[in-house]
This record gives sequence, structure tokens and C-alpha cells, in this order.
Amino acid sequence: QVQLVESGGGLVQAGGSLRLSCAASGSFFSINDMRWYRQAPGKQRELVADITSGGGATYADSVKGRFTISRDNAKNTVYLQMNSLKPEDTAVYYCNAQIWVLIRFTDYWGQGTQVTVSS
Repeated sequence: QVQLVESGGGLVQAGGSLRLSCAASGSFFSINDMRWYRQAPGKQRELVADITSGGGATYADSVKGRFTISRDNAKNTVYLQMNSLKPEDTAVYYCNAQIWVLIRFTDYWGQGTQVTVSS
């Protein structure tokens, strides 16, 4: 069974930094895109950053220049380095990955990790 396990959330003051990690485990052939989403209370889930298997990254405008997504393909892990955090970054952060299992790619989700930025 394929699982995505996240870690690294917490409480930080505005201007601080946090690093999220998400590791894929289980039996699978390969991982395509890996992404970070977030969902704040009362708001829809939004895409924060995406990274392809080759390392190409894209970001939401709200986090450009502050967040960096990266991945370690040998460890099946994606990271999100978050700098210059703002109170509006407060949300539950979810990782998502397109994973080749059996005969097709399937979307998998992590359990979510809370990030709280105090002003």
C-alpha cells in the first residue's frame, strides 16, 4: 500500500522559516509530479508548488521568492522550504504525488500538517 507521510509543520513567528517533508513509501514503480497544497480555514484548497520528476518547479504567485520546492528521487521525498513566513500562510499543508502503481498513475495525498504563523 502506497502512503505519503508528512512532517515538519508547527508554530512560527512571522518572518520565520519552516521546512516540510513528505516521503512516499510502499510498492510502486515511479513518481511523476509531486506537489504541495494548502487549505486555510473557510477557504478552498490551493496549489502552492509543483515539481516534476526532472526537477522543474512552479509556484503560486503568493509564495514566489519565499518558498522553494525540491525533491530527492532516491528517497522518494519532496520538501517545501518556507522562508519569510506571513500570517496568511497559516493553513494545513498537504503533499500530493502522482505515483505509478500497477498499470497507471494514481494521485496520493498525505495526511496534512498544520503550519501556524503568528504575527
